[in-house]
Amino acid sequence: NKEQTLNQLAGAAFGAAGQRCMALSVVVLVGEAGEWIDDIKAKAEGLVVSAGKNDKDLGPLISPAAKARVEHLIGTGVEEGASLLLDGRGITVEGFEKGNFVGPTIFDNVTADMQIYKEEIFGPVLCIMRAADLDEAIELLNANPHGNGTAIFTQSGAAAHKFQQDIMVGQIGINLPIPVPLPMFSFSGSRASKLGDLGPYGKQAVQFYTQTKTVTARWFDDEASRSVNTTISM
Repeated sequence: NKEQTLNQLAGAAFGAAGQRCMALSVVVLVGEAGEWIDDIKAKAEGLVVSAGKNDKDLGPLISPAAKARVEHLIGTGVEEGASLLLDGRGITVEGFEKGNFVGPTIFDNVTADMQIYKEEIFGPVLCIMRAADLDEAIELLNANPHGNGTAIFTQSGAAAHKFQQDIMVGQIGINLPIPVPLPMFSFSGSRASKLGDLGPYGKQAVQFYTQTKTVTARWFDDEASRSVNTTISM
């Protein structure tokens, strides 16, 4: 569903001004989806940057330092050869001229050796990459040292099944962009996106403090089992 996918990409990449650990920072367009560039840009251009009043789309970054870091990384992307399709630097909001605003920013032709791909920008910046087919896309994602979360948008059950089986990332979404599970399930991010052996919440969070007791039993329904005599061995 192209329209639904475009809306979810825009919301996940630019919502909260990109300031969340599960913000969508890279989209890999597979096959004919590589022709969606203008559509993605149009969705981003339709978003409104404001001080956070009246339910606007993007608010400010958290601090002047955060704004400076995001703008520095945008400049780095330009220097390293990515195509800057939409530049969110220099945004001003009336009445808040000194605010920490960065507008939606889109890079195309991003490669895995670029800093904007390797670092979490933590701002409203979307990097676009291309893959000829699903296998190439999976290979690209699995080569990334991090494994926090990933999502696939498809109407093919076979493609979705292959993706969830072959991808080496702990949190997987199918037709939803931010695949954070409910609290009863532990965090399942993997590789460089995880520290320690167990998850921080859910059942895994208490296993470290839990002494497991194993009971193995066998019962017989006969005269012997009805005896009042009981023997306990240790």
